Amino acid sequence: MKKPEIHILVCNSYRVSGDAQGVCNKKGAVNLVPYIIEGCADRGLDAVVTTTACLSVCEKGPVMVVHPLNFWYGKVNGEDEVDEILDALKDGELCEKYSIAD
Repeated sequence: MKKPEIHILVCNSYRVSGDAQGVCNKKGAVNLVPYIIEGCADRGLDAVVTTTACLSVCEKGPVMVVHPLNFWYGKVNGEDEVDEILDALKDGELCEKYSIAD
């Protein structure tokens, strides 16, 4: 398997019991996954996109994390936010507008 350059994690609020019940899930984060995958392909980004358990920053949700760059984004509510973040990633930059980590 060839390791992707980028791994994008999208919080889907899974809990230990398996129920997705947090802010990110309720705000439709999982519905953005196909759009993120398509956006990465359109920009030529070598990326894998997965959903995760709760990332414990619910007040910032929906949350998206980009590794290995360690970019944490919050309030990723829709396609416009995703487009801005992916455009910055294509340029190898942080999209400061949605960054939630120092």
